[in-house]
Amino acid sequence: MKFLKNIRIVLSILFFLPILVFFLDFTGKLPLALHQFLKIQWIPALLSLNFVVIGILLILSILFGRIYCSVICPLGILQDIIEWKSKLFRKKKKKNRFQFSKPQNILRYSILGVTILLFVFGSSFLVILLDPYSTFGRIVSQLFRPLLIWANNGFAWGLNAVGNYSFYKVEQIAFIPIAFIIAIIFFFSVATLAVKNGRLYCNTICPVGTFLGLLSKISVFRIAFEESTCNRCGSCEKNCKSQCIDSDTMTVDDSRCVTCFNCLSACKRGGIKYDIRYKKHTANQNQAPVDNSRRTFLLASGAVVGSILMAKANNLNPKKDSILSRKPIMPPGAQNINHFNAHCTGCQLCVTKCPMQVLKPASLEYGISGITQPHLVFATHIFCTYDCNICSSVCPTGALQPIAMEQKKLTQIGVAKLRIDMCEVITHETDCGACSEHCPTQAVHMIPYKNGLTKPEVTEDLCIGCGGCESICPVRPYQAIYVEGSQTQAKAKKPEEAKKFDKVIDDFGF
Repeated sequence: MKFLKNIRIVLSILFFLPILVFFLDFTGKLPLALHQFLKIQWIPALLSLNFVVIGILLILSILFGRIYCSVICPLGILQDIIEWKSKLFRKKKKKNRFQFSKPQNILRYSILGVTILLFVFGSSFLVILLDPYSTFGRIVSQLFRPLLIWANNGFAWGLNAVGNYSFYKVEQIAFIPIAFIIAIIFFFSVATLAVKNGRLYCNTICPVGTFLGLLSKISVFRIAFEESTCNRCGSCEKNCKSQCIDSDTMTVDDSRCVTCFNCLSACKRGGIKYDIRYKKHTANQNQAPVDNSRRTFLLASGAVVGSILMAKANNLNPKKDSILSRKPIMPPGAQNINHFNAHCTGCQLCVTKCPMQVLKPASLEYGISGITQPHLVFATHIFCTYDCNICSSVCPTGALQPIAMEQKKLTQIGVAKLRIDMCEVITHETDCGACSEHCPTQAVHMIPYKNGLTKPEVTEDLCIGCGGCESICPVRPYQAIYVEGSQTQAKAKKPEEAKKFDKVIDDFGF
C-alpha cells in the first residue's frame, strides 16, 4: 500500500509541470495544445459545461475521494511543494509536527454556500477570487513569471556585454497594482497556511475542496484504521497534512482527507489502510462521525448544478461614454458582457499568452465582480494583432469561445471613436493619416478636408476595434481616436466593402 504515495507524487508532477511551464513561458514556443491540461480543472469544466470532464472528475471523486486535490489541482500541489521545502528550515525534532484538529465546518460550509448563492444571483466575485486553478494562475502570472523574465533579462544583459546573444531581453507586462496585490495576498496566505497547517486552506477556504469533501464521505475507497495491527503510535496523525486523522480514537475525517497516502507511508505496522468502504460488517471500522452526509451531498450538488444553470453575469451600468470612462474592451470570442463575466475566472492565461501584451487584468473596469478579468489596454504600438486568435484558443472556461482566424478578423470587439477637434490635421493643419495607415480593415480612412489636406473618418460597421489607430495616434495625453468597447461583439463587414480614397500621404506630420 505504501507505493500509492509514490504513484500519487509522480502523477501530480505530470499534471503540475505542464501547467506551471505553460503559464511561465514568455517565449511563445510551447505548443498551445498544453492548454488542454487546464480544461480538466473543476471550475473551468463547470463554467464551460464540459460534461465529459465533469463526469470524469465526479467518477474519480466518488471512487477515490479527493484525488483531484492531491493530483490534479495545481494550487494543491503548490502547497505540497511549499510544505515539503519548509522542512529545510525547521528543526529535525519538529519534522512530524501535524496533529488532529477539529474541522471548521461553519466557516467552510458558509464560504461554499455564499459562493454558490452569489453565483446564482449573478456575481462571479467569489468564484473568481477562490477558484484554486485561477488563484494559481494569478500567482504564477503576477509573481513567478515577472521574476523569471527579470532573471532572463539579467542573464541577457550580462551575456550580451561579453558578446554572447543566446539570451535576449523581454519586455515586462505592465504592472497592474490590484492584480499584483490580490496575487501576493493569496500567495502568502496559502504559503503560510501550508507551512504551519498543511492543507488547512484547501479544507477551510477553498469551495472546491469543501464540495469534494462531501463527495469523499461517500467515496468507494477511503483511508481506514486496521484495529488488529494499530498500536496508536500516532505516526499517521503526525504525517497527515490535512490534520484529519485522530489516532487516539482511531478515526478519519473523510471530508478533509485529500488522499495523499502520507499516512500509509508513515505507518510501519500496517495499522492504516486504503480500503473499500462498502463491505459487510463495517460497523466496527472506525471513522469520524458523519451526520446526514448523503443529504448534505445531495443539497450541495443540487446547489452547484442549479448555480450553473441559473448563473448570469452582473448587469453593468457604465458611466456616459468618454475616453476616461469608456466601456471595457473584452477579448475576441467573449460574445457578450453577460457571458464573459459569468464564465471568466480571471486566471490570466490569455494575458500571459497574448503576444502583443495588449491584454491586462482588470481593476474595476468590469465592476468589483470582474476584478482580474482580462480587457484590452492599448498603448504605443500595442494593439490586438489582426491575424492572432491565441487568447480564444487557450481559454479553459469557455469565457472566450474558440474562433477561426477568418471569423476573428471580422469580430467587432469595439468601435473606433474619432474626436476630430483634437486631430493633428485640424489643430495643426498638417498631414497625418497615421490612424488610417494602421487600420487593417480600412474602417478608418481619409477624406478631403481643405487646402489639399485630408482628415480621418470612421466607418463603424467596418471597424473591429483592434486599436491599431489608437496605438499610433500622436495626440497626447489623450488620443484623438480611441476604441469604445462593445458589450455585444458583432460581426463587422468585410474590408473590401470600404470606401476608397486615393490621396497619397508623404509625411505623417509628426
